[in-house]
Amino acid sequence: MTPDITTARAARLACRSNTPLPTAGMAPGFTQCNMISLPKDWAWDFLLYAQRNPKPCPVLDVTDPGSYRTALAPDADLRTDIPLYRIWRDGELVEEVADATPTWAEHPDLVTFLIGCSFTFETPLQQAGIEVRHIAQGRNVPMFLTDRDCRPAGRLHGKMVVSMRPIPAGRVAEAAMISGRTPAVHGAPVHIGAPEAIGIPDLSRPDFGDAVDIREGEIPVFWACGVTPQAAVMASRPPFAITHAPGHMFITDVPDTHWQA
Repeated sequence: MTPDITTARAARLACRSNTPLPTAGMAPGFTQCNMISLPKDWAWDFLLYAQRNPKPCPVLDVTDPGSYRTALAPDADLRTDIPLYRIWRDGELVEEVADATPTWAEHPDLVTFLIGCSFTFETPLQQAGIEVRHIAQGRNVPMFLTDRDCRPAGRLHGKMVVSMRPIPAGRVAEAAMISGRTPAVHGAPVHIGAPEAIGIPDLSRPDFGDAVDIREGEIPVFWACGVTPQAAVMASRPPFAITHAPGHMFITDVPDTHWQA
């Protein structure tokens, strides 16, 4: 059954006008996206970077230079309809804002990339009876910078970022199968258990988002994360970029089921 599209549009209006909140659990059944906007002369480097690293950077749409519209939600405004934006200058995070319109105007040639988000497969996980802990606890998803290098492209390089969800040991294979049906939104996990094996020293101290409880009998499961482009911004230091704040996504009009393999 296709979810009611007015749910997605109402969620975007709430993001446009209300106090910024993480979007996990909002507009269930609709695709959510990570976002990065770069000056036109960096767009080819990023497109190549995403093509070479499709697991953390699955591109769902690319705008024309200067455009703030997307075919994924034709009535939306990419400058206002994400609950919280990050402004980057020379690789440094300088500001977080709820409305990126004034900053967007500084660079009329911005090219925006919308990238698949693991929030998209959380609804099927919940429908299968697998608790998504950060939603249950009202927190932002925990995200970690790993020691895994992404394949560089042009001027861009950086480490992979992963999101983590604790899963009961007996249901890990099922969670991997469910998420694996949607390769366009990160797909199956990239790592299971043993966080130290991918350079994560402490699950109680995520690099982005919030820590969540991990209970007895649960295993930490790690999915590639669309915050990876922000790690590339920090490492590669482009002169300017606008991104979503981690966990604060763009909600599209596209049903989750559109991406199922």
